Amino acid sequence: MNKPETKFTTKLLEKANNLPTNSGCYLMTNNKQDVIYIGKAKNLKARVRSYFDQSAKTVKTQFLVGHVTDFEFVITQNEAEALVLENNLIKKHTPKYNIRMRDDKSYPYVIIDRDEPFPRLKYLRRPKKKSKRDFFGPFPVGSSISLVASVLTKTFGLRDCSLREFQSRKNPCLLYQLNQCSAPCVNYISESEYEQRLQMTTNFLKGGRKAKEVLNYVDELMQKAANEERYEHAAILRDNHLILSQFIENFMKQNVELIQDGRDIDIISYFEGSEEVDICLYSMRDGVMIGHKNFNFLKTEIMDEIENEVALYMVQYYSGTHESLPDLIYTHLNPDVMNVLASAFEKLAPELEKHIQVKPVSKRFKSIQETALQTAQEAQKLRQKGVESLFTALNKLKDLLSLKEIPRRIECFDVAIWQGRSPTASQVVFSDGKPNKKLYRYYHLQERPEGNNDFAMMKELFERRIEHADLPDLFLVDGGKAQVSTVLKVLKEANVDIPVVGIAKARDLGESFQDAEITQSDERLVIPNRSNSYILTKQPALLHLCVHLRNEAHRFSRKLHHKAENARLFASWLDEIPGIGEKTKNKIQKNLDLSLSELRQLDPQAIADKFGITLAVAEKIQEYLKQSR
Repeated sequence: MNKPETKFTTKLLEKANNLPTNSGCYLMTNNKQDVIYIGKAKNLKARVRSYFDQSAKTVKTQFLVGHVTDFEFVITQNEAEALVLENNLIKKHTPKYNIRMRDDKSYPYVIIDRDEPFPRLKYLRRPKKKSKRDFFGPFPVGSSISLVASVLTKTFGLRDCSLREFQSRKNPCLLYQLNQCSAPCVNYISESEYEQRLQMTTNFLKGGRKAKEVLNYVDELMQKAANEERYEHAAILRDNHLILSQFIENFMKQNVELIQDGRDIDIISYFEGSEEVDICLYSMRDGVMIGHKNFNFLKTEIMDEIENEVALYMVQYYSGTHESLPDLIYTHLNPDVMNVLASAFEKLAPELEKHIQVKPVSKRFKSIQETALQTAQEAQKLRQKGVESLFTALNKLKDLLSLKEIPRRIECFDVAIWQGRSPTASQVVFSDGKPNKKLYRYYHLQERPEGNNDFAMMKELFERRIEHADLPDLFLVDGGKAQVSTVLKVLKEANVDIPVVGIAKARDLGESFQDAEITQSDERLVIPNRSNSYILTKQPALLHLCVHLRNEAHRFSRKLHHKAENARLFASWLDEIPGIGEKTKNKIQKNLDLSLSELRQLDPQAIADKFGITLAVAEKIQEYLKQSR
């Protein structure tokens, strides 16, 4: 880790003393002019000055200040406006030292995209709000809405294929033969009749009296099929009717007192433990309890009052969520924080297209608030005891490596070479102990005359990695002391001070331990300047995190190789098939995500639909694949 700089503290204290006493936001920057922390204040002068005052500072604050070389400020009319601005600035700059919270689950929705011809029902967890999209939900967790959407699709013969398959199909698929699709792809149904069927499904998804009318209509279809001696179809409709009726019964079976309210309500509680803060959110939509979500953050990561951080989380969550918004939030925050939060939501109403009220918990919902508080407490207790405690794992890494803060961003790499050709490397990134797939990267390395040269490839990989900005807090290498030393040497030559550790099995390290319970297959953490490696089985949470990082790097690496090898092999075969042009070859390679053995199982029509090519070309491909077994 880079050592915190302190030479700017006196200068920054002088600057802070000249700040106005208005409310507003402050943006702290490092020597690269990167924004590393954003905060809000009722009194800018008093709040910012407290960071540079040498007395009574937490370790976290001291570490942050050690990296600060300057700060900017923005004046606002009041504290509520500052809260809204703070949220927007954090979204824009994503500062390293602001806490980041993620919801642990998303609620299910069904959407209909009206931009598509003959729209279909889509089951999604995080739908993006767009024009010409009909949204239904959120539905309760465990409501089997995915199955219900599938049953509705088959019952009313709606399109179930992708838009590409729909546009390329020349003949109806097997679902048409099974009376589960009306074959709009070949114009076997008019748009008006299809729309009537689609309307039946939307009536059901809206619930209430219309849903029961749809259920009665399905019963009529079943009776008609039986009277016409289409018994197999009647049996399918009978099973579908049962699934739909059970959904209605369970969906409507709620607390009668709560149904009478009819509003969309969220109840939020937080629990402050010794090391972490957990937040629990219970959601009710249209009188139906649809489920709850849990969030958590480390106390060592915050530099404001806990309730202020909880308020900021609420603004962040509701201004960024894909879920439906509540009309009312009940919470047990103190009155001052609650008033600021309520005013902030008033200012956000145009952006959210909804005015969210914030109120203290009423007697009517007190029991749910207490349940939310207990859920937050139990979630923290369970997490800290389990192997997936990210706080325990990251904090142990911090202690083992004598870091001043927990490593929030960890990168792990996997270098791979197949048959002396096409060496590649994968980079996976974990943020706050969880995969951050947006930051995953591939590297195509140089082929070497000697073939597999792990150390030369490792050196090339890290030389290329450190050329880019936004370096991590820790590098994890799959290997022992030699691999770790190679990386450290590259970093030293580049004047980069980032800790490096390795993960390897005991048998690969050649170390011996007196403990009879330690086996040669046990995972070890290789730490520089330490005689023996650390036995990861001593700390299950850390073992889980390190193995997860390594396995994810391996998985990502294999994904690249399999795709590249399939494309290379298939391309060479395509060259041997007469009558296939370059544009068609490129189209096939672009959409190739199946193995050759899987391709052999497809019939010509399926191959044509898969790649968007003519049936004649698909027949040539299938024939060649069969002959080349």
